[in-house]
Amino acid sequence: MPPDSTLEPPPGLLDYERGFWRHGRSVAGVDEAGRGPLAGPVVAAAVVLPAECLVKGADDSKRLPADVREELFERILGCARHVGVGAASVREIDRINILRATTRAMRRALARLPEAPGHVVVDGLPVHHLGWEHDAIVDGDALIHSIACASIVAKVVRDRLMLRLAHRYPGYGWDHNAGYGTAAHRAAIEELGLTPHHRLTFTGLQFELEL
Repeated sequence: MPPDSTLEPPPGLLDYERGFWRHGRSVAGVDEAGRGPLAGPVVAAAVVLPAECLVKGADDSKRLPADVREELFERILGCARHVGVGAASVREIDRINILRATTRAMRRALARLPEAPGHVVVDGLPVHHLGWEHDAIVDGDALIHSIACASIVAKVVRDRLMLRLAHRYPGYGWDHNAGYGTAAHRAAIEELGLTPHHRLTFTGLQFELEL
């Protein structure tokens, strides 16, 4: 299936990117998935779209059903000029904390772009020590098209990883909870114990660690 893109996106949707495209500068939208779960890595993506590229339906990944995210993921890969993905492991999260680990994942995603973007924009608050000058936009995954695409890529990559881990560690429901602290996941920790992929420093796991 060809990329679902158009040269005439709805008015306003690409205004942010156009401010840079008209000066010949590319824009990398950056977002992450997996800051809150009890298990698994944090994953970040950087997406650089060609000028005037619109991936129809792309939005904050949290608003989209899994099957729609999967379809949009393929469209983004088909349409994007460049995509970089980076991650930080559970060990890194426990050693340096989730905030710094998320920054590390974002740096890795940007470093994996085949060429440096002309501009970087991230979802949320400014990222200290990112290593790139950038804009930070709260709710950027719902407002900036490049960030929305990055949100989807990061989420799909992480969900696929958690699905693979679910086959290796059955019983925790990672194939549908993606490592988040659902009641069923917490009950499984009490019954089965912790795995090497659980974040030991997360407050939500303190009661399990004390068993």
